[in-house]
Amino acid sequence: MDFLVGTGSNPSGKIEEQWEVDNGKKDSSLTLGQRLGLEDLYSLNVWRASVGELLGSAVLVFMIDTIVISSFEIQTKTPNVLMSILIGITITILLLAVFPISGGHMNPVISFSAALVGLISLSRAFIYILAQCIGALLGALALQAVVSHSISQTFSLGGCTLTVIAPGPNGPMVTGIETSQALWLEIICTFIFLFASIWLAYDHRQAKALGVVVVFSIIGTVLGLLVFVSTSLTGKKGYAGAGMNPARCLGPAMIRGGHLWDGHWVFWVGPAISCMVFYIYTKIIPSDGDNDSSLSNAESTETGLGITE
Repeated sequence: MDFLVGTGSNPSGKIEEQWEVDNGKKDSSLTLGQRLGLEDLYSLNVWRASVGELLGSAVLVFMIDTIVISSFEIQTKTPNVLMSILIGITITILLLAVFPISGGHMNPVISFSAALVGLISLSRAFIYILAQCIGALLGALALQAVVSHSISQTFSLGGCTLTVIAPGPNGPMVTGIETSQALWLEIICTFIFLFASIWLAYDHRQAKALGVVVVFSIIGTVLGLLVFVSTSLTGKKGYAGAGMNPARCLGPAMIRGGHLWDGHWVFWVGPAISCMVFYIYTKIIPSDGDNDSSLSNAESTETGLGITE
């Protein structure tokens, strides 16, 4: 299941041009040069693939921020439920649309963690993250162009917020959550995102057994659930929930500005910490054949799980 294109930029073949990683082939054998992958900076294939990341991120920001605004604008009793379902569906569709072009990352969390575990080079990750941030900016610009000024102001352009200024009995008041709470939610939710869904795509055994549609549907579902959990857990107006995508938070902040910059670092530092913790997890889990509790080769063949090759 090839998730990334452009094998010409990686003649050594050490870093796999796909989301899948064989647990039995740890990244410890990669040299510093292979990890950096400086040749990717000059690869036309990589830059062409980054266009898919740019456009995908632009559509993602436009759609998700529209969903956030619409969920609250229609004044439903459970806006977070509607928002979570629609975001999960949107993510799934966009992943399926973009993955043949670039791998369908559309999120610095995925690109950074893929570089850490040795699936792509750090240079390719840098190019992808740059494209994702530019795409997020364009998506926020497009949304700003089609919504009224009052909606943009009222709903913070659907961006990532920790607090907002709301009218109170004694005048305007700040409502939301503490920065420390938001940081912990960002770390925990992003790690769950990587652990419960992205690893399905990284692990060649599960990815091949489940298939593209199922894997991406699970990723979309997990993200939707995490949006629901993070927006429901605090119960505080003004907190937009865990971002789990720094580029998605950056776009509206650059266009809308103001309080969207308050604590914005949380939406970068939290996911970065989660990626590092996830990388440590991938290094300590057993390789194929190292876990006595796993299915034997005969059992895995009989069940048709495709664990053995």
